[in-house]
Amino acid sequence: MRQIIPDDWKKRLDNWRLDLDARFDSALFSSLRGARELFERYSAFMDRFYVGGWKRWVFIEPFSEAATIGLGGLVLLLALAIPAFRETADEDWLKKSDLAVTFLDRYGNPIGSRGIKHNDSIPLEDFPDNLIKATLATEDRRFYDHFGIDIAGTARALVTNAQAGGVRQGGSSITQQLAKNLFLSNERTIERKINEAFLAIWLETRLTKNEILKLYLDRAYMGGGTFGVDGAAHFYFNKSVRDINLAEAAMLAGLFKAPTKFAPHINLPAARARANVVLDNLVDAGFMTEGQVFGARRNPAFAVDRRDENSPNYFLDYAFDEMRKLVDTFPKSYTERVFVVRTSIDMNVQHAADDAIENQLRQFGRDYHATQAATVVADLDGGIRAMVGGRDYGASQFNRAVDAYRQPGSSFKPYVYTTALLNGFKPTSTIVDGPVCIGNWCPQNYGHSYSGTVTLTQAITRSINVVPVKLSIELGKPNGPKAGRAKIVEVARRFGIKAPLPDTPSLPIGSDEVTVVEHAVAYATFPNKGKAVTPHSVLEVRTGAGDLVWRWDRDGPKPKQAIPASVAADMAGMMSHVVSEGTARRAALDGIPTAGKTGTTNAYRDAWFVGYTGNFTCAVWYGNDDYSPTNRMTGGSLPAQTWHDIMTVAHEGVEIKELAGVGMGEKLAKEGAAQAMASAAGAPKTLEVKPGPPPVLTRRGAEILVQVEKMLDDAARVADKAAPGDASKPAKPVSSSALAFPENYAAATASGDAAPASRKN
Repeated sequence: MRQIIPDDWKKRLDNWRLDLDARFDSALFSSLRGARELFERYSAFMDRFYVGGWKRWVFIEPFSEAATIGLGGLVLLLALAIPAFRETADEDWLKKSDLAVTFLDRYGNPIGSRGIKHNDSIPLEDFPDNLIKATLATEDRRFYDHFGIDIAGTARALVTNAQAGGVRQGGSSITQQLAKNLFLSNERTIERKINEAFLAIWLETRLTKNEILKLYLDRAYMGGGTFGVDGAAHFYFNKSVRDINLAEAAMLAGLFKAPTKFAPHINLPAARARANVVLDNLVDAGFMTEGQVFGARRNPAFAVDRRDENSPNYFLDYAFDEMRKLVDTFPKSYTERVFVVRTSIDMNVQHAADDAIENQLRQFGRDYHATQAATVVADLDGGIRAMVGGRDYGASQFNRAVDAYRQPGSSFKPYVYTTALLNGFKPTSTIVDGPVCIGNWCPQNYGHSYSGTVTLTQAITRSINVVPVKLSIELGKPNGPKAGRAKIVEVARRFGIKAPLPDTPSLPIGSDEVTVVEHAVAYATFPNKGKAVTPHSVLEVRTGAGDLVWRWDRDGPKPKQAIPASVAADMAGMMSHVVSEGTARRAALDGIPTAGKTGTTNAYRDAWFVGYTGNFTCAVWYGNDDYSPTNRMTGGSLPAQTWHDIMTVAHEGVEIKELAGVGMGEKLAKEGAAQAMASAAGAPKTLEVKPGPPPVLTRRGAEILVQVEKMLDDAARVADKAAPGDASKPAKPVSSSALAFPENYAAATASGDAAPASRKN
């Protein structure tokens, strides 16, 4: 029985497997047969519609190919549309840019406003008819006919631009421009144009044509820091948009294309010429006749003169950007979009900064071949007290204090010396100022000479280039100079420098780029006893009703201990010598402890002075937007003098604080007293050096000296011929190069190549 039972189960299992296999085969066969019968029936049915011959190739095949390509195109369009539709994920997209901010200075006085306030108090039907027609005739004549993208207008613009060899006409519809204003940036890329097109179609499905036009008129940037035609009408004409005439409407409609270029308070002739083009468009579009626009041509609009307004526009742009980022941190449930913001700016210091830069550029800018400057003054909490982003905001809204990355030159060296002190060096530590190379790169000092053994204090005072490079090598041992530079970058990051700072051998002498605002506030770490702070402009945020929303001292980031207080004091002591006896003597303040560092880059493209007291820190930069060299401008010239002029005003009426590592400042000797003391000590009388033109000859001056030299040579030859036996021959005249460069004169005198200091007649 024990053998029969297993065999019986085995036989049953085999039978079950055979049954399962038969069922599977039968089901598969039935399915395939059913499918074949179904296909045959389908084929028989479709045969009724078979088209052959020329009809097939003319109708059927093209339709089939078009359907296939169209399906693939739809898939591609869907893939391209996904990034665009992500921009609309925020349910509050209509209010995303609807932010209106009134700014106050640190004492509560209004200084300006930024942003867009959605003004429903002026409905579309109250806008002047001539403004609506001027806008449509200039920006989008088929606005009420297309689906968001004007195919005909885009094609026309492509043809016109191709014929002109450049951009002469824009092909974007009003809906596309609104999509860009609401969701996208102004970057000129294919990706942005694709997203713009999809968002335009999306807007057309969500809003009516009149709603789109109303949003466009309310939110377009119109120059002068204004948004929307109503704000522009108040700014340029001191009236509501309801009250503008045809000439003013044409001028406003002309601003949509390039508000900075055609803003009437900056360039009234260009604004009027653009308004005349708008009037031409009104006639060409058939919206008005030539007779109707004749009066506007003969009597063009006059804009309010706003050149004397001293609004701190660069600062307001910076504060508004900070405010937009701040609003994003508020709870999602918070729907308020109108704010009153108290800022950190001190308008007295701001006016002093504006005046100092304008005065220096007006007096010496041409001599130095410098056209631009930027400065930031901050308190030791990181609050921006003054900001100048360029010489003229009306001519250029680019903020050179925030957005321009420039090489800091030797003003970067304090981060190097701080790293050295953190790694065992002392201010009195010595290092040899001599030739050094990293690979094929061999740095040179400013005078192409070496000083031998110097202390770190002497090296930073005299702005020696070789020493920071050697320090980077020492800091990297035993892993190499790259490890040393990594330590320097890490310390700069602690100070608050967020610029990229790529690793290069010349990093220790300031070849990497930084911004003025970061550089200025990073230096606050030294007088702050080693605590790094964050640059900011917003002190307090309130709603339009006065409710407190945010406050810097309560909600802002707290200072961080970046370096020990002892190291900060040592660095302040070292850097004070730069002002008292080094390259920045023009920056010295009377009775106020001061420290800082000058910076000058290759070919004199950038000139800096960044310094601080126990109360404030300030960075000043001079240069050119196109990176062209200046005429031998150094950080100790205009930047140091500008810093002095600004900080003198900043400290008026302020309790002077002691600077750790320096103590209290000393009174500077008056000019007459200083000369009297020097005379009493037996020193030669010296004159105060003003930051005037650089001490080098112009090309014209050199040519004149060459002519004088030739005349002296001719006179000497005539004298030789006239008195060949005379023993007292005229001395050889001094060469023009010796006159142009004093060091050449000294060399010529030593070699007997110059006339004696005195001679008898």
